[in-house]
Amino acid sequence: MCLSVPAKIVSLEGNVATVSVDGALFRAGIQMIENPVVGEYILLHAGFAIQKLNEEEARQTIALLREAGFLNENPGGTL
Repeated sequence: MCLSVPAKIVSLEGNVATVSVDGALFRAGIQMIENPVVGEYILLHAGFAIQKLNEEEARQTIALLREAGFLNENPGGTL
């Protein structure tokens, strides 16, 4: 099964972003999205940002992932 998760861009350096997934930080390639901006939400898949999301879509998806048991009920940070 393949899974993409919502992540918030917290910093940018060249073609790499540091992103937050429910408080955990990851590095993501951003070559596949146009004009990434710190504070935007993306779908993270296999280390790459594959599309942008609006904040509401990101929050709804995180809520569903928590409900399904993929994320903690008490998040380690803010999404």
